[in-house]
Amino acid sequence: MSAPLLTSLAEPDGDRPDALTVAGRSCSREALLGAAGAVAARIAGAPVVAVRATPTVETVTAVVGALLAGVPVVPVPPDSGPAERDHILRDSTAALLLTGPQGEEDAGGREASAAPAAPVETVPVDLAERAAWTGPEPDPKATAFILYTSGTTGAPKGALISRRAVAADLDALAEAWAWTAEDTLVHGLPLFHVHGLVLGVLGALRTGSRLVHTGRPAPAAYAAAGGSLYFGVPTVWHRVAQDPDAARALSAARLLVSGSAPLPAPVFRDLELLTGHRPVERYGMTETLITLSTRADGERRPGYVGTPLSGIRTRVAAEEGAEIGELQLTGPTLFDGYLGRPEATAGSYTDDGWFRTGDIAAIEPDGFHRIVGRASTDLIKSGGYRIGAGEVENALLDHPAVREAAVVGAPHEDLGQQIVAYVVADGVSEAELIDFVAGQLSVHKRPRKVRFLDALPRNAMGKPQKKLLPPA
Repeated sequence: MSAPLLTSLAEPDGDRPDALTVAGRSCSREALLGAAGAVAARIAGAPVVAVRATPTVETVTAVVGALLAGVPVVPVPPDSGPAERDHILRDSTAALLLTGPQGEEDAGGREASAAPAAPVETVPVDLAERAAWTGPEPDPKATAFILYTSGTTGAPKGALISRRAVAADLDALAEAWAWTAEDTLVHGLPLFHVHGLVLGVLGALRTGSRLVHTGRPAPAAYAAAGGSLYFGVPTVWHRVAQDPDAARALSAARLLVSGSAPLPAPVFRDLELLTGHRPVERYGMTETLITLSTRADGERRPGYVGTPLSGIRTRVAAEEGAEIGELQLTGPTLFDGYLGRPEATAGSYTDDGWFRTGDIAAIEPDGFHRIVGRASTDLIKSGGYRIGAGEVENALLDHPAVREAAVVGAPHEDLGQQIVAYVVADGVSEAELIDFVAGQLSVHKRPRKVRFLDALPRNAMGKPQKKLLPPA
């Protein structure tokens, strides 16, 4: 018989009544297992089940119930519009949509949207129901999740994530971060992404650590949670650093972990100053889960995402003489392909079987990895030079007047591309910022144009959406 994916639920005896807390509501692992068993009994045999992934105990119960029953889970963002939601439901062929109580709110405080147009039955999760699930542990090769991820073109694609990939990733992260049942994990991240759901929920249920999901990732909520291990995206950590009292309250923690987007070096330094912690940074994708990280007992450098996790191999495919190139990798955490898209799946691998991340990276002689950005938007070829947008963004963020920065390459008749910076800043001119970057980096890496915005467009995980920037 296979070992259980959710190890801590196999022996919930003696657990605490607040082993799981989501937005102020708590339950024990034993209660979670009973309620999830009832879900598993209701959906057993279904080919696929969707879950409206609000930050609630019901969402965790629905996901755990589906995993117990061996039914692939499709997390649906609660704030998705009708077109996106219906595409996910139809493409995944989900016949059931598990939800929380009627009238629940999504993470943005909005009431649940209307029923989907796709042919799906909506099934509320009742935490009062109990059932003892006695089904066998599903095959490790079976699909655990179908996670929808958007590319640069076309509708979102469903990435097939196996149970063994999830287990391999969580075990590697537990090793890298010394993550044990003695920890209390705190975060307030969305439960429809790898970061918030796979790491932030299943990680706790596999290691046995207590989980406190704050509902929303507010600095005050993080400060009040009393955790030993904290997860956040750069936007969250920036807000924590802007609230010195909340930041200082995290000094008693063991690790602060940042991911889902590069952590700006100034935020790294502010967190270190206020909390005494140098944050752990890690790198991953929906298709690969987490593959690189700095370590609990190792060096942590601003702008670097560490070294490969156990079982992961990496390489950089760079043009001759170039320091940066596309990051490619292989290992046990990789997805099993895109649902119903064999051509897209084949196109994501090299001829010799390495996954093409589409991210531009550099690997230092000591093995530390630095992610420069996306090949599609963040590799700028200007005047014969190959320039990573992330390096220029970090230089801009080092200016005390700059709060946000995004850098792109725009067509230029002489240079091929020119560097254009979009910034949120006060009391500084375009010329001053251009000169500042030229003084920090090589002169050819300076922006040729600077555009000032009130805010950068971002997605739910806080990543800047460069496709939504105004024309240069």
